[in-house]
Amino acid sequence: MSDDSFIREVNEEFRQDQMKSLWRRYGALAVGIAALLILATASWVGYDYWSTSRANQAGDAFAQALELADEGQTEEALAALEELETSGYGDYPMLARLRAATLLAEAGRYEEAVAKFDAVAANGSAPAAIRDLANLRAGLILVDHGSYADVAARVETLTGDDNHMRHTAREALALAAWKEGDRENALALFEQIIDDPQAPSGTRQRAEMMSELIAGSASESG
Repeated sequence: MSDDSFIREVNEEFRQDQMKSLWRRYGALAVGIAALLILATASWVGYDYWSTSRANQAGDAFAQALELADEGQTEEALAALEELETSGYGDYPMLARLRAATLLAEAGRYEEAVAKFDAVAANGSAPAAIRDLANLRAGLILVDHGSYADVAARVETLTGDDNHMRHTAREALALAAWKEGDRENALALFEQIIDDPQAPSGTRQRAEMMSELIAGSASESG
């Protein structure tokens, strides 16, 4: 046997002894870690399946509720949406509440509709954009079915120059002010829309029309 072969065999035996020693010291720990990894993987797979299954069920139920609404079966649709609000999964309870609010408004049940929108707006776990939209929708209903204070409580925070909903929010406030006879406030809000280069053309045209109407009514009364 050459010196190199002898050295290799010694090194091999040394490595084997090291491995045996390490296994005796840490073998049980390694088995435990492996078992935990397997258990964690199995748990995640199980949870993912459960989560996906619940989301699919909620999605199917939401789609069925929308079909009922499209078919004019409002009460049946509202019942299905109410069930989703309490037992749905993921974002579907919030979507169900928004859709139910819209159906209630279309049915002339304005107080119930506003209450639904308010519930979404007050949900701190909902995305800010959804909460803002709910406030805006409630405010638009209250232009005709509430007071200026009611509308302002929902949409005033949306009228800032950096809010992309500001044009509709300002229009809602302006209409509510005009309805209550506050021409000065209404005119100022409509002028904000007119002067905003990013205002949609339709919104600007309505603001211009209302400004002319307010100015004309003011001159007639004067």
